Amino acid sequence: MFKERKAAERRRVIEQRCGTHKDWTNADEATVNKILKELWDRAFKLESEKYDLEIIFRVKEAEITELNAQVNDLRGKFIKPTLKKVSKYENKFAKLQKKAAEFNFRNQLKVVKKKEFTLEEEEKEKKPEWTKVGGDKGKEEES
Repeated sequence: MFKERKAAERRRVIEQRCGTHKDWTNADEATVNKILKELWDRAFKLESEKYDLEIIFRVKEAEITELNAQVNDLRGKFIKPTLKKVSKYENKFAKLQKKAAEFNFRNQLKVVKKKEFTLEEEEKEKKPEWTKVGGDKGKEEES
């Protein structure tokens, strides 16, 4: 008796949630279109309700975490942050990069003096008098 009542209650709830069984075999095209539209409208309504409930859930969850943080601040208890695992290989890679930066090929190049490659004629040329700074000729012209 109890099992029969429970089974009847189960069937009633299923019919309420899913609707009654529709006969598709003998239906014409208009009836099939009507049934499909009803099913689509029902699915659309359920999806929109689901979306609304998810948004409400996220808002409530954010409020709960904020209130928990406020309570912990008032009590003086703080949440310990979770520590991240650090790979020992990352540290070694950073050291290798520093060594590579020190072993820069530009630093290893020899410095070449400009005078070694100048022409002899250019060296022999004298600088014009006007390029001399603070020379005696400037004083003689003033007097």
